[in-house]
Amino acid sequence: MSLNQEQITQLAVQLIELQCNSSDLLPARHEADVFIRRALHVVFPQIDGCNVICTMAVQRRRIAEAVRALTQVLEPMEGLLPDRPENIANWFFEAQLADIARKLWDDARAICAGDPAAHSVEEVIATYPGIRAVGIHRLAHALYIAGVPVLPRLMTEIAHEQTGIDIHPGAHIGESFCIDHGTGIVIGETAVLGDHVKLYQGVTLGALSVAKDMAASKRHPTIEDHVVIYANATILGGETVIGHHSVIGGNVFISDGVAPYSTVYHRPQVSLRNKLDVMEPVNFVI
Repeated sequence: MSLNQEQITQLAVQLIELQCNSSDLLPARHEADVFIRRALHVVFPQIDGCNVICTMAVQRRRIAEAVRALTQVLEPMEGLLPDRPENIANWFFEAQLADIARKLWDDARAICAGDPAAHSVEEVIATYPGIRAVGIHRLAHALYIAGVPVLPRLMTEIAHEQTGIDIHPGAHIGESFCIDHGTGIVIGETAVLGDHVKLYQGVTLGALSVAKDMAASKRHPTIEDHVVIYANATILGGETVIGHHSVIGGNVFISDGVAPYSTVYHRPQVSLRNKLDVMEPVNFVI
């Protein structure tokens, strides 16, 4: 039995009343995605397999398109912004993008140097989810620091959807950052990562449970320079510091500080028996 017109009208009224309680000053998701793609193309022409030679004319056109894209995505939030949308867009590309680009090329080189399976920096840029996630994060982080609301978080959630890597735009990430594989990585808002840090898939840099009124406090760990963190390690807490040149093994759980040059690892209990000695079959159904 289908709804009649009166029932449809009543439902529509109820939904509109709920929607009226929310803000309409939000950036459009598809416009945020357009800005991301155009900004990354300015930095990395190869990121989507594009082989167009980057002449001066091509680069000027790409920059102009990216500036327009950022202005457009900011316009619905004009009343919440620290400055006019066009001023923020001009500032971003004039004062921020060159430094972001330099850091991203260093990130791509670090990933290439740290992964034996990578044959070139261009391959990393075109195919590796880690460089896309870090690229979007570095764009979003600059806007986050500038006081732009909502958009930076929307951008990093787009990265999360595309790559499986969840980095809050507030996280501070140093130079030559290397993500290997990357699926399932979570980096919280107040995490601080130094230079030459390498993370494998499934790493969590998270917070211990805190009250909502402590949202402005440092809740996530600090990872100093030249630290390697292997797959599925969990490091929690705003006072937790992983000292420089440390190696954190896979599957460890850390909520206390670790001194520099430390090696932390988990030693599992593994039982190994000859197949002929097994009396009953071990069957797993998933």
